[in-house]
Amino acid sequence: MVTLAAGLDWSIFFKPAFDGSGTYFRFLIVGLEWTLLLSVLSWILAFVVGSMIGVLRTFPGKFLPALGTAYVEIFRNIPLLVQLFLWYFVLPEIVPGLGTLFKQALSPLLQQLISGVLCLGFFTAARVAEQVRSGINALGSGQRGAGLALGFNRWQVYRLILLPVAYRIIVPTLTSEFLNTIKNSAVASTIGLAELSRQSQQLGEFTAHWYEAFIAVTLLYGIINITVMIASRFIERAARLPGYVGGKG
Repeated sequence: MVTLAAGLDWSIFFKPAFDGSGTYFRFLIVGLEWTLLLSVLSWILAFVVGSMIGVLRTFPGKFLPALGTAYVEIFRNIPLLVQLFLWYFVLPEIVPGLGTLFKQALSPLLQQLISGVLCLGFFTAARVAEQVRSGINALGSGQRGAGLALGFNRWQVYRLILLPVAYRIIVPTLTSEFLNTIKNSAVASTIGLAELSRQSQQLGEFTAHWYEAFIAVTLLYGIINITVMIASRFIERAARLPGYVGGKG
């Protein structure tokens, strides 16, 4: 281990990158920026869609809950890589007019980003939906009944009463899903998006400094995760509700 550490050449990160974009350190930072952009956009989509599906799964009746269940089972059980290939290669070919717009009107980079966002967003939404459903079900029927008794319609009960409380309960699990989204963003490298893991792979290929490349990318992922965890702890403490999981008293 000592011999390995002594043989590492960290000066490689201050040498000009093969693509002329600057140093190899800047080369990795560009990958980090794309990883963060992909992850944040995917998470926004996942949170919105997942919230709607989670609400549908707690609605009375059979049709809407069954619709939500079908969504969750389909997107949660198809491998993420397969879904990415479907979004990037298959859908533009089988949807009339979409292929021309997607391939001719958009740059390859935008094609990769949009496909990655849609894939990660809808995949993660299935997991977010389960968290939202669990949060709503944890409240029982009392708050729902009280809202209806006050004259709110069902959507108002969810929007004004149930969801604000449910979100505060599930902050820790939502944090885990966001971290999973960041890690899952690495699959976008398979369609050519220059996110962090792909940049580190190219750095290794062009410089033969594989150890340095993967150690650096591991540290960058670790910094992201630690930052998200620290932020989530502040949010969790601020949103804590007495009498519920993680609350006081």
